[in-house]
Amino acid sequence: MFKRDILKKLSIWAQKSDRKPLILRGARQVGKTTAIHLFSKLFDQYLYLNLELKNERNIFEQGYPIEDLIQAIFFYKDQVRHEGKILIFIDEIQSCPLAVSYLRFFYESFPDLYIVAAGSLLETLIDTHISFPVGRVEYLVMKPLSFKEFLIALDQSASLDIIKNKIPAPAFTHDKLMKLFHTYSIIGGMPEIIQKYSDQKDIIALNSIFDSLIVSYLDDVEKYARNHSMANVIRHAVSNAFYEAGSRIKFQGFGNSNYKSREMSEALKVLEKAMLIYLLYPSSSIKPPLLPNTKKSPKLQVLDTGMLNYFAGFQKELFRANDIGSIYQGKIAEHIVGQELLAIETSPLFKLHFWNREKKQSNAEVDFLVQYENLIIPVEVKSAATGRLRSLHQFMDRAPHRYAVRIYAGKLEINEIKTLGGKKFALLNLPFYLAGSVADYLEWMISQ
Repeated sequence: MFKRDILKKLSIWAQKSDRKPLILRGARQVGKTTAIHLFSKLFDQYLYLNLELKNERNIFEQGYPIEDLIQAIFFYKDQVRHEGKILIFIDEIQSCPLAVSYLRFFYESFPDLYIVAAGSLLETLIDTHISFPVGRVEYLVMKPLSFKEFLIALDQSASLDIIKNKIPAPAFTHDKLMKLFHTYSIIGGMPEIIQKYSDQKDIIALNSIFDSLIVSYLDDVEKYARNHSMANVIRHAVSNAFYEAGSRIKFQGFGNSNYKSREMSEALKVLEKAMLIYLLYPSSSIKPPLLPNTKKSPKLQVLDTGMLNYFAGFQKELFRANDIGSIYQGKIAEHIVGQELLAIETSPLFKLHFWNREKKQSNAEVDFLVQYENLIIPVEVKSAATGRLRSLHQFMDRAPHRYAVRIYAGKLEINEIKTLGGKKFALLNLPFYLAGSVADYLEWMISQ
């Protein structure tokens, strides 16, 4: 087991005086249960309940008063309640709607207890089958490992120190960090994959795990769907999402199907709730608020780039490539950067967007938009010469600031650029391995 960044967020939650029961959200097999087991080491007493087990679910289904429920939990776990900090982790809580309703009573009657709940199918049930107590719980989102967490798992402490603590990163670190990021781009951030790679350093040995991951998601389809017909649509969406990832999609006929827009839209939004995919909508905003246009076609991002590479057949090509930006028309490079930008955020409200401007004979699209303080910063993932970043130039001609970011295979540098319209701006050129540190480097550039 390796440490995850979410542990810091969990520690902050635990230190809050007005702490509420915490719902840890995230897709299946991103490491939620393991993270809480690691977190439990900070407590004097730890009780773990898995509500997929009938006997443990039965504790909540008796409808005990909250005081009796607490006693029942300790009795069933054969523990005597001690003095000190007590963590109770209720896993797979979606299996028992009554357990969800108890969360408000934990908050009101036992604020001294530390309550965390999670569930692999939780996302698809929020707003439908289960009603969470409004204002009496809080949320964190967990995702696949970021590149920084990948370095922790591979015991690359010197490289991690450079990325986290040395701004700007020294030039002599570039080649090694690029090789490490290249590996991360191939295998992705699923915990079981990274654990296996850490043990054997063999990419081929990972194939059976990738297979089991997709089978587990397909097995869940029946649980996601409201009926058999919708299950077929969702199964098609899961199977084809890896082939459509990195592209703007249309719901009508998604994956070369005959499915209509409404049913495919519903299926993909179910998968988005399950955090197996993300739908990135365009925005024409150049200053806050960052407003998405949900009437336009979204860009599809899947849970993990390593899974995308395996199921779409890009592993070997990436392994041989010197620059990940050269594969699949640059979509793999863009996808892994999107994964890094998503990994930064643990709020369930966070959405990632791209910039789009559609005019007759003059369309423009910038890969991502990130908000830094009161600025919306355009982020391009390209190895092209700075003068050829036409969409970025169009954004900067309209933006009320002078800062932009390019993420690429080259070395860290800042260029002073002039748009075709004559506006000067500062272009922060970040190597791929610094994509997850974009906010730190924007602060560094702006302070120059």
